[in-house]
Amino acid sequence: MSAYASEYGHDTTHDDDERTFAALPPARGSAFARTWWGQAWLKALEDTALDGEQLKKGRRHARQGAVGAVSVRPGRITAVVKDPDGSSYRSDVLLQELSENEWDRLLDLAVESAGHIAALLDHEMPPHLVEDAAAAGLELLPGIGDLDPECGCEAWDHCPHTAALCYQVARLLDEDPFVLLLMRGRGERALLDELQERSAARAAPDAAADSGTGEARVEGVPAEEAFAARDILPALPAVPVLPAAPGEPPSLDTETDPAPGLDPAALEFLAADAAARAHRLLAEALASGHERAWAEPSLTVGQDAVRLAAGSPPSGIASRLATGSGRRAAELDLATRAWRFGGAAALSVLETEWTPGPEALARAKAQLTEAWEDADRPVLRPAGAARWTVVGAEAQLRLGEDGRWWPYRKERGHWVPAGPADQDPAAALAGLSAGEG
Repeated sequence: MSAYASEYGHDTTHDDDERTFAALPPARGSAFARTWWGQAWLKALEDTALDGEQLKKGRRHARQGAVGAVSVRPGRITAVVKDPDGSSYRSDVLLQELSENEWDRLLDLAVESAGHIAALLDHEMPPHLVEDAAAAGLELLPGIGDLDPECGCEAWDHCPHTAALCYQVARLLDEDPFVLLLMRGRGERALLDELQERSAARAAPDAAADSGTGEARVEGVPAEEAFAARDILPALPAVPVLPAAPGEPPSLDTETDPAPGLDPAALEFLAADAAARAHRLLAEALASGHERAWAEPSLTVGQDAVRLAAGSPPSGIASRLATGSGRRAAELDLATRAWRFGGAAALSVLETEWTPGPEALARAKAQLTEAWEDADRPVLRPAGAARWTVVGAEAQLRLGEDGRWWPYRKERGHWVPAGPADQDPAAALAGLSAGEG
């Protein structure tokens, strides 16, 4: 429930057959229904009652807080309502339950759209679900004559007491349409369980079909449904403001010993990393032109281990990252060095040797020929399918699959990343020379 319901209309009991809401406070100066389904409930009341004066009295009773705790169960709502003279009357309003067959048809309609279920989970009444149900002959919301009154004052039509009860129930419906669904015969838990079962049953054949084609099934909310709900959905939140720095994770260094297998230092490191990534992603999302930027591919477990290690974790965590990614400590050090120069692309150049196709290889050789003037061109010797070593120097150029050139330097008999990539092999090699100096 919303904060409003939590403060004013909380359940004192709640099971699948009955919900009892504590008495609501007076509602002076505020409307009894803000949502379209709450307003539909009141329209059914106002269209049904023959005596408008009784409704006015009932509205005053409700505004003054004369309605006690409200009990909601299938087919009936009940409350004790006080008159200004102090007398009290038990008041009931009856609403026809849906039959088993009608519920079966309604649930089938609900699972046809992910938007219907998402709205119900958010305690919203999807307008298109109500419209589709009505088209199928199922009236979910009450209409004229559907709210049948019974009151201890023995009035034969809606009296101030049953009217006051209906006005208060409109406030409950505003916050939770499952109140109406319970009156129609299904409690929240039972309804959601049935929706989940039907959704799973419907998804199984689709998943089997998708596995045969290799195509992912895309779900969403139809545009017409979103447009129909434009007047009842809350406004979009304001664009977030980028904080000056990532948030600080809490310290887990307490006097209480951690649970077995739990490493507080590792958790703190991961929390700090998550905060830094969130800050970077928000900065990128707020940047001009973000909508035209390419989304970065997801990292593999091995790549993410290198990314974390590049953040200079404590030595114990670095050792665990090396073990978890299947690398020795020296190999992880080399991988993090590559990562700092160019992320996943640089790591791939370090750890994967690929073979360019004929066109890519011809293009690479042309670049190597044209990158320098004749007098300045170094002597390059092929050292693999996409690698060229500079003769007479401890330097090497590697071609990445994206067409960029990466400089490498030999240290203690091993080739190691020595700079960022460049589209121009001469510029990449010059960066290496600058680094050596």
